Amino acid sequence: MKNTKQNLNDEVKGVFTGYLKQLGYRKTEGRYDILQEIYAMGTHFEVETLYLNLKKKNYHISRATIYNTVELLLECGLIVKHSFGNKAGSYEKAYGSNQHDHLICLHCNEAIEFEEASINDIIEKISSKYKFQISHHSFTIFGNPEVDKDGKCLYCLKTIKK
Repeated sequence: MKNTKQNLNDEVKGVFTGYLKQLGYRKTEGRYDILQEIYAMGTHFEVETLYLNLKKKNYHISRATIYNTVELLLECGLIVKHSFGNKAGSYEKAYGSNQHDHLICLHCNEAIEFEEASINDIIEKISSKYKFQISHHSFTIFGNPEVDKDGKCLYCLKTIKK
């Protein structure tokens, strides 16, 4: 049975609450606001973008609190961090998400998510061959997308210089 958005939010909050309790950390409204904003976002994000989104919504949360909370969310497995080309660090929610991989446009650094069953088949073969229990994987392909007839990137719509 698929989770509804509210069920997912409740589960994520429960995981985070348990983690904070285990470490003896305070369960603050700001930390939960950050968690809620991340799980409301439909895409990869950078910490600065998260900060600006929260500021736009009139949350009064410092950058330090955001950075510290992002680290806690990484530690407890609710988000994952990626390094996509020129970006400082890109994050995405992890809980309740399907395993997927990424194509990175070398022109605009756009991350395009994709799912390919044959990749999982290869990973299972590797796991068996090397007797290795795989917990997760990260597969990123860097390249250039096709351009339209005007020479514009199909993802960011900027003109690609040749």
